[in-house]
Parts: sequence; C-alpha cells; structure tokens
Amino acid sequence: MSRQNRIETALISRFEPERLEVINESHLHAGHHHSGSDHHGSFDGAGETHFRIRIVARAFEGMNRVDRHRAVNELLSDELDGGLHAMAVEASAPGEPTRW
Repeated sequence: MSRQNRIETALISRFEPERLEVINESHLHAGHHHSGSDHHGSFDGAGETHFRIRIVARAFEGMNRVDRHRAVNELLSDELDGGLHAMAVEASAPGEPTRW
C-alpha cells in the first residue's frame, strides 16, 4: 500500500470526512535541500514525502486550527517518523468556508 493510500485510509477511519483530498506534492519540492541522516543534498522530487491534506469533517467542530493540525499530526505520526517530510493541512468543519 502506498503512503498516500495509508494516509487516506487513516484519515477516513479516524475522522469520517465529508470531503477529503490527499495530494502528493513531492514533485513541487525537487531541488530543495534536505538535512538529516536520510536526506543528503538536494531532493529529486520523487516518492511520497510531501503531501497536502484537505479535509472537511464533523470531528473538527469546536476545534481551533492548531488543535485540528495537532489531531492530524498525531494520527499520522508513524508516517512522519517514517519518511514523510512535510504535510500541509487544510482542515475544516462542515459549513466552514474552504479554498478548494
């Protein structure tokens, strides 16, 4: 199963979203410098390392933006520890305006 599929499955299971988009944006980061033991030099844009998550779910009602991001980050902590380098999270409750 791909990282994208694992992310989608986890988000659906935990938050039961009304709308969900998980977008692999790794190719947009080609040429960026990454540091750390598993990143040497410039990133080539391949793989599944950078994602944008757009999610609308009742689970986010009454939560502020920071708490919503924290909930997604905690859910996906194994992915973040296992090579997921960056995640942009756009989390909303039903009825709230979105940019997508």
